[in-house]
Amino acid sequence: MTEPRRLPLETWGRHWLGRLQTWADRAAWSRYGFEFLMFGIKQGWACLFGGAMLALLLATHLWWPDEAPVSRYDFLVIGALAIQAAMLALKLESWEEARAVFVFHVVGTVMELFKTQHGSWIYPEDSILRIGMVPLFSGFMYAAVGSYIARIWRIFDIKFRHYPPLWTTWVLAAAIYVNFFAHHWLPDIRLGLFAATALLYGRGWFYFTPDRTRRRMPFLLGFFLVATFIWFAENIATFANAWVYPSQSDGWHMVSIDKLGSWFLLMMISVVLVSLVHRPEEEAMTTSVHPRDGGDPGLSDNQTG
Repeated sequence: MTEPRRLPLETWGRHWLGRLQTWADRAAWSRYGFEFLMFGIKQGWACLFGGAMLALLLATHLWWPDEAPVSRYDFLVIGALAIQAAMLALKLESWEEARAVFVFHVVGTVMELFKTQHGSWIYPEDSILRIGMVPLFSGFMYAAVGSYIARIWRIFDIKFRHYPPLWTTWVLAAAIYVNFFAHHWLPDIRLGLFAATALLYGRGWFYFTPDRTRRRMPFLLGFFLVATFIWFAENIATFANAWVYPSQSDGWHMVSIDKLGSWFLLMMISVVLVSLVHRPEEEAMTTSVHPRDGGDPGLSDNQTG
């Protein structure tokens, strides 16, 4: 089998990472340091879509000219489409993953329409490309989460032990999504959903490869860490005036830590949607080293299908 085609930047990156890895293998502390470095690099690579969107939000917030012929929000829609097209053209995302991300885009936009009608948050700037009170770029913020989950699943070669039956995860995701709407009229069952999540995923582990050695982490810890990362990204987005919560109407401040719970539950929906593309695979019982040679740190995004 021939090796997948690599882009020049990827080949250059592999060359220098391979040389750094050779140096790092000389001592235990440097091996662990290199592994941590690779973990961060792969995380950043998985966040490519979301990172590009945050960069667009900040750049347009700081430097968007008042006399521009296109509104800032409309430019963000065009920019998001360009990022998505580039990722597909450069094979950084498969069409199957793009379809799952699109579904998440739709799911997020529907929730945006409902939440803005009920005053949960607002989009303060004018635009043409919008549905009701919701500019179309907002759906891409949800899509960024789906893109991250899909890419990290593949880039880290994630597999599982004690993954719950798929139908139970679909039921949980549906209940979480319905509660995002229903709690405006009915009792909020969020605590029950947290308990159900712990019951389903509490004994599970996921396995991943930062560099060469397989590592593992409990499901719930992984979900919490990603939710925390999204919460930090949300603070950057609200600072960039992408949207505004009622409590921020008199000036920007950090988003309430309570939102962390919402992002944690949204992670459940994200994982379930991505599992339609990347079906959860069982980790082998005896796996310690990734079958990749020492000189190939591995950042490949090329699709073979």
